[in-house]
Amino acid sequence: MHHVSLRIADIHRSLAFYAELGFSVETKFTAGMALACWLQGPHGRLELLQVPQPHPAADAFGDEHYTGYYHLSLDVTAEAPSLPQWLDRFQQRLTAVGLAAAPLLLPPGQQQIGTQIYEVAFVADPDGLPIELLRTPSEPILG
Repeated sequence: MHHVSLRIADIHRSLAFYAELGFSVETKFTAGMALACWLQGPHGRLELLQVPQPHPAADAFGDEHYTGYYHLSLDVTAEAPSLPQWLDRFQQRLTAVGLAAAPLLLPPGQQQIGTQIYEVAFVADPDGLPIELLRTPSEPILG
């Protein structure tokens, strides 16, 4: 995959948010009238396109009948001894740079996918787009 493209309301707010997830600007450009950029990070490449006169995003997480883009999934295993701790530090970094804490759509918990146990949480980006945070524990921690 070359990149994932996100239409966003405020490119500066989104740049600050995604920087706290480890993304940095690779190149800035315009797409018609829209400000745009490619971000590169440990999880791949994102394209941000600022939409003039944006409408609210669909509720991809809360509407069980929604079809289309659902979420980005970022594996934070290498960066996190535990997902709750990683999420707390992420929220602190956001507020430290003047952003609102990311809305928590699903608190950290365990999920079995196939034979693997994962720690999983969902937050929303500044435009309400769901982001899954995924961590593979070194040992299963089901209780």
